[in-house]
This record gives sequence, structure tokens and C-alpha cells, in this order.
Amino acid sequence: MKAVTDATFQSEVLKSDKPVLVDFWAEWCGPCRQVSPILQEIANEHGDKLEIVKLNIDENPEVPRQYGVLQIPTMNVYKDGEVVKQIIGAKPKAMLLRELEGII
Repeated sequence: MKAVTDATFQSEVLKSDKPVLVDFWAEWCGPCRQVSPILQEIANEHGDKLEIVKLNIDENPEVPRQYGVLQIPTMNVYKDGEVVKQIIGAKPKAMLLRELEGII
């Protein structure tokens, strides 16, 4: 999965021609590390319909502040520059896929 930053967020996420799930995470966050391989699997299976990227909140505080991300892991799905779905907390793959129905 590709990493995005405060500097690349607009071009990589908001201007993407397909939906983008942004995984807001941090190195010290255990649940973030749990959900990462699940997101990688989803990216491998559904990469044609949904791009999944990671944004480290410690290194890039601006975007999380802009979107009111107060806890991690938070996964926001952006479509046409807007948040269309927000998923908070680590969830099993089946639950994440259910949350993403209609997007992938």
C-alpha cells in the first residue's frame, strides 16, 4: 500500500478517479498494525475498484486535523473529493468488506 502525506493528499486522494480508502495510522498503534494486513488483502483483491493508502498521523498532522480524525485506526473512504464512509477501529475482514459494500 502506498503512503500519502499532507503534501500529496490532494493529488493522490481527493483528485483520484476511483474511490480511495485512507488508513489513518501511527507506528505505536497496536490495532493499526492488526488491520494493516487485512487492508493489504482487500487492496490485492479489489484494487481495480478501490485504492487503499496509508497516512501516518504523527508525520502528517494537517490532514487528520482537517477531517477531525480523533482516534486511530480510522479509515475514511473518499470519492470525488468527499468522505463517503468512515470506519473507526480495527475490524475483521468480513466486517470491513460489509462496510465497503456499494463502494467495491
